[in-house]
Amino acid sequence: MLTLHTADLLVAGPGSTPLPGGAVLVEGDRIAGVGPYEELAAAHPHARVRRWPGVLTPGLLVRGADELLERTYYPDDPYEVPELGADPIGGQALAALTMTESRWGNSARRGTQRLLARGVVAVTGRFTIPSVRTAVVRSGLAVLPPAARSQGSRGAEREASLDPFAGRDAAEQAFHGALEPDAPARFAVFAAADPAELLTLGATSCVATVIGGRLLHRRR
Repeated sequence: MLTLHTADLLVAGPGSTPLPGGAVLVEGDRIAGVGPYEELAAAHPHARVRRWPGVLTPGLLVRGADELLERTYYPDDPYEVPELGADPIGGQALAALTMTESRWGNSARRGTQRLLARGVVAVTGRFTIPSVRTAVVRSGLAVLPPAARSQGSRGAEREASLDPFAGRDAAEQAFHGALEPDAPARFAVFAAADPAELLTLGATSCVATVIGGRLLHRRR
């Protein structure tokens, strides 16, 4: 089945010219076409249409996800929040918790949901806890080999962050791949007026995340 995703502005990849009213045509788990909505809609009149507000971009990449998912605990809302709070727990506070294989897996599932809700489609890291590795694979996120620590806007090392835009000079530095025919259908939409505004609003402005042609996150 063909699905046509269109937004106020399409940014197909790093260095590309933003296209007002652009669209991505998806067939199965691949991109079948990219271009102006009017042209793609006319060529494929039976395609299902999803209209999104804001900017449609390639999905985002988070580096050091093993730190985010194997050395950070995400409390279970609402059951643990009264005792532990809603914020992720790491460092010495994490050492005070009794962590089991099952608890790590449940935490990782909550962590991957946070990543999907920020437009993330791929992560790097070496996962050593089996239940965490299973949670990441089942989430749909692509897992890439660990890479050198990424650099921030002033050349300083960037800490792993749930927000791939944090510390970036430009939003495109967080993109994973580009939107083009035959490429995997993985992209995100953000409630922003333009790519520059993404650095101000952050990845929590994500309204939709698509991986493998499937809508895995949609802001209600």
